[in-house]
Amino acid sequence: MIRVQQAPFDSGEEQRQLWAARRDIGAVVCFTGLVRDFNERPDVTALTLEHYPGMTEAALEQIVAEAESRWPLQGVRLIHRVGCLTPGEPIVMVAVASAHRRAAFEACDFIMDYLKTRAPFWKKEESMTGGYWVSERESDHRDAQRWAGPIAEQEATGRKSDNDDSP
Repeated sequence: MIRVQQAPFDSGEEQRQLWAARRDIGAVVCFTGLVRDFNERPDVTALTLEHYPGMTEAALEQIVAEAESRWPLQGVRLIHRVGCLTPGEPIVMVAVASAHRRAAFEACDFIMDYLKTRAPFWKKEESMTGGYWVSERESDHRDAQRWAGPIAEQEATGRKSDNDDSP
C-alpha cells in the first residue's frame, strides 16, 4: 500500500493495519521521518513538499517492487506527505513486514535510501530569513549506493553470484 497525501497519519494505526489478521508475520520495522526545526539553516519554521502526481506514485511503486524482489516480505506500507508541514509533523512512514527481522530491517532501510534519491519530491524550507529549496545531499546518494552491485545483491538474497567461488 502506497499513499501520497496531505493529511497526517498515525504510524501506530498503519502498523496495526499491516499485520491485522496475519499470522505469518514475525517482524515489522517502521521508520517515521519528521520535520526538523533545523536543516540548511538553524531556524526552519515550515517545510513545503511538492511532487509530480502520477510520476511520484509510480516511482514509489517501483522502489517497493524492487524491495519485494530482494527480500521475502509479507507487506509494505509507505505513506509520504505533501503540502506545508511544520517542525514535529510526520513527513514519511515506511513499515515493512516479514517473517524475520533482518529482511524487515534491510528492506525498510533500502526503501528509505531509494526514496531519498529516486522519488520525485521537492522540498522548500521556510525560515525566519526567507524560503529556499533544499539541495540534494551527497550522503543520501552514498547511502543508496551500498544497495547496488553484485555484492549487495548477494547480501540481500543470501545467494552467491556466479563468479563467487568462496564457501
